[in-house]
Amino acid sequence: MIIDADGLNSLAPWDENLRGSHELPIILTPHPGEMARLTRESIPDVVRGRVEIAREFATAHSLIVVLKGSRTLIAAPDSEVYVNPTGNAGMATGGTGDVLTGIIAGLLAQKTDDPLAATIAAVYLHGLAGDIAANRLGTRAMIASDMVAHLGEAIIETGGDAEAFTGHQL
Repeated sequence: MIIDADGLNSLAPWDENLRGSHELPIILTPHPGEMARLTRESIPDVVRGRVEIAREFATAHSLIVVLKGSRTLIAAPDSEVYVNPTGNAGMATGGTGDVLTGIIAGLLAQKTDDPLAATIAAVYLHGLAGDIAANRLGTRAMIASDMVAHLGEAIIETGGDAEAFTGHQL
């Protein structure tokens, strides 16, 4: 299960009952404001202590937390935290979180036995698609569909020979 946006806001009053498991993973994708509501911390405190707050929440609730922002974090239930190196300021626009949630869902459907790996790959590809879009369009006018438009190129760039077109027709 992947929970984003208003789904996260709906969980805030019942965060103590939120529990994931390896068999039934829960992936949360909050931005700092949503994380602040979930943890009852202030937004500045979430931004300052983002690694610790994401780690503590993921560990306490046995779930995966994707804390969006500059250098998006992926916190795992085992207390590991991964820092994503891709992405840019142009991605701070409406709808990009929806694109991320869709990419996570698509990769999770292909890799049901390793939700953490699917999430890490999705966050990386999302950011890389954003970086490719920014290189072509600039960051000021980027919109969410620009990430979608450049996702294929991001997959080809990371997939190497496995993603290369061989020229064979079906």
